[in-house]
Amino acid sequence: MKKFTYNRTLLIIIGVGLFAALIIAGQRFFVESENMQVDMAVDYQNVVDLAEREGLELDDVLKLTKEAGITSLAIYDSSLEKLSRAGKVFALAGSEILANYQTGTLNNELWRQTIEFDLIAPNRVYVIGGDLDSYYDTKEALLQRLGAERVKIFAVGGIEVIEVKAQFGDLMKMPLGLPHDEMNKARAAGFNILARPMNFRKCTAENVQFFFDRIEHYPISEIVFDGPEVLGASNFLDLTANNFMQRKLTFGVIEHFTQLKFYPQLGMEYLANKIGKDHVARLYAIPKDEQPKLEMSAAVNRWSTTDRERNIRINLLRIYEKPEPEMTLLETNMKYFREVRAVLERDGFTFGKAGTFDNYYPNVILRALVIVGVVAAGVLYLSLISRRLNRNRKFQLQLFAVLAIIAAVPILMDAGSKVRILAAFMSANLFPALAIIWQLDLLRVIQYKIRVQNRAMRLKDNLSTLQLVWTSAFALLVTGVLSMTGAAYLSGALSDVSYFLEFEIFRGIKLTFILPLILVAVAFLQRFNIVDELRQNVPATQQIKELLDKSVSVKALLALLIVLGAFVVLIARSGHTSGMPVSGLEIKIRALLEQIFYARPRSKEIFFGHPAFMLAIAAFLKKFPKMICFALIMAATVGQSSMVETFAHMRTPILMSFMRGIDGLLPAAIIGAVLIIFLQIFSKQLKKG
Repeated sequence: MKKFTYNRTLLIIIGVGLFAALIIAGQRFFVESENMQVDMAVDYQNVVDLAEREGLELDDVLKLTKEAGITSLAIYDSSLEKLSRAGKVFALAGSEILANYQTGTLNNELWRQTIEFDLIAPNRVYVIGGDLDSYYDTKEALLQRLGAERVKIFAVGGIEVIEVKAQFGDLMKMPLGLPHDEMNKARAAGFNILARPMNFRKCTAENVQFFFDRIEHYPISEIVFDGPEVLGASNFLDLTANNFMQRKLTFGVIEHFTQLKFYPQLGMEYLANKIGKDHVARLYAIPKDEQPKLEMSAAVNRWSTTDRERNIRINLLRIYEKPEPEMTLLETNMKYFREVRAVLERDGFTFGKAGTFDNYYPNVILRALVIVGVVAAGVLYLSLISRRLNRNRKFQLQLFAVLAIIAAVPILMDAGSKVRILAAFMSANLFPALAIIWQLDLLRVIQYKIRVQNRAMRLKDNLSTLQLVWTSAFALLVTGVLSMTGAAYLSGALSDVSYFLEFEIFRGIKLTFILPLILVAVAFLQRFNIVDELRQNVPATQQIKELLDKSVSVKALLALLIVLGAFVVLIARSGHTSGMPVSGLEIKIRALLEQIFYARPRSKEIFFGHPAFMLAIAAFLKKFPKMICFALIMAATVGQSSMVETFAHMRTPILMSFMRGIDGLLPAAIIGAVLIIFLQIFSKQLKKG
């Protein structure tokens, strides 16, 4: 047997890199542990709607909402359309006023005289006040947005009227700034204010300052801009940033409905970089068209998962439009608010203004050691698939030294973002492959000793079911720990606040399910002959050629197509977004697993990869054909790579990613044990037959 040796120097370097990665992991854990405060918000208008639909006083509903656990009210820019519906301000087209005059329905003599003096133009809009505060807010906002040349003030019988040069429909929808009356109500009821302003059209410095002056004396929890632009985009973002910093405000970014990065807003990343990522929080709202389809319990659990797994710190809740059985609409929504707060409290969250991360970036020396460790792992892998390189230790170290210098220098210069991404990608692929390869080499040694000591039949016949289960389960645990080395490396390469907030993301997740299979397959074929087991040391390329030259039965072809189909489904279901829907049964299983475990294990690990690993160990020890062992090892590789790939979702706290991997081992080991028992029973039945 030609044995592959492991370069001890490279192993030591990998160990040093792992130590550095674990230090970063510890720092990351404490940074994440400090950020556990959530802002529970609901739209102010939602509360108004509840009060109106239930026929209650707004102040009473606000009080109940506060008691149910809501900490902030989201207040948006007002508009003439909204103000007119509320009877606070009235807007009329000049053509409508003239029509009323001509038809004789305009009875007010003062207005009739105004028309007769040609003071009303058909193509202009006229605004009059119902509520005085709202009227002054509107006048101030119109002057800011349109300028004095388009806004004229005159009086009709002592009543002030605003004449606006604008198209009626557009003017009715124009944002007019956050209304003072709503902010006053929110403040008086004890709420913070989640400000949701829109940018000005052709924004000026005066416009930016107008917004910040308006919110000056209010308890603002966060500012989350409404619409496709940040306030001040794109010429006055520095002024916006300065106001944020002077007032120590938190900038909220809206998670995209795909749960990947953010709803795009012009100027968002510039503003976040300018004020510092330690003043940024992520906002999530259940999509408007999805919430009515969710049972309340599912929506409550959604918030628990969202805040724990995706670093969401601003929960913008929507009200339910239909009441629960035997409950009023108000009771339904108060129950919803209370249950969301209760489940988050159980998860260890506190409530108030949204928590933010420290501006965390690891020490460059620690990061450089991590990168050097990844390079060592890459060279080690090459030495384990090339017999020539494996024999030449000097060249291995020379190759490592050159690559390590190239990779580490940019990191030490506090740059190298692409190097970090490449290192993370290599970690996600190399370490699961190395863990499996080490297990293969161990099995080769065991089989060799059995063969030379002529104990093959005794092992095959006398190895008990319990021994098979224990051996394969222990091998799964050890290999899982080795694979987790890759998780530490991946996290060490990427950990910083930009990744926690998902301004940066790990790309290539789907490839991390394919590449480890290729890496392990090459190593397997370098160690075993899956075509003819009697021939030893047949090169991988020759085995592939012989496989391609073999005749294939229709039965074998159908089996291959089924395997390929399953593989396509596996890849399509992975990553940030899924290309395939999840069945109702799987959704129920996932919900059950979420209730049982700290972090729900991944289905591909507990139901596929890890049980296949245990079967693979049993198959080797039972001397099954190498083609079967090869197929099981490929399936096992999926489970190991999935454990590491979990850490590629950097927004998920490191403790949760770690527990997700650990929690998957026990149920998978039980499933694997059951399969081994069935395998033993099946083998005995075949012998009897």
